Amino acid sequence: MDHDAQLKLQAWLDGELAEAESREVADWAARDRAAATLAEELRNTSSALAGFEADIRLPETREFFWSKIEREIARREAAAPAPAPRESWLAGFRRFLVPASAVALLVIAGLMLPRPAGQSAATEVEFALADAGAFTYRDYSAGTTLVWFSYPADK
Repeated sequence: MDHDAQLKLQAWLDGELAEAESREVADWAARDRAAATLAEELRNTSSALAGFEADIRLPETREFFWSKIEREIARREAAAPAPAPRESWLAGFRRFLVPASAVALLVIAGLMLPRPAGQSAATEVEFALADAGAFTYRDYSAGTTLVWFSYPADK
């Protein structure tokens, strides 16, 4: 049973439905076992709570009590802080610029630091486009040249 059907059954028990709709819901409650069970549970709950509020008395009238609640709601809404103003485009750009400059400094420092020993800064690889079966590797710091030929060579 969906939520709307449960609310319609509640409205029927509270006498809030029109006469034609009330007869329709009564017929439905007589046919449907789940609706009949829920209607019985709602009747029991209503009868259990019927005399519970009889002893509660307010020191003021009902209208004055609810007006106090309304004034408190209005006071809290008025005291709510105003939203913070939007920051300028300059502040947003500055918030982007600080991390970007930190990354740029790290990259520059990495490029300027000396390389560890054994790493060659002067290395060259050359491919012969006419003959894709050979390439040349030169390492100037070590003074070596390697020429690699594919075997068998293309005819």
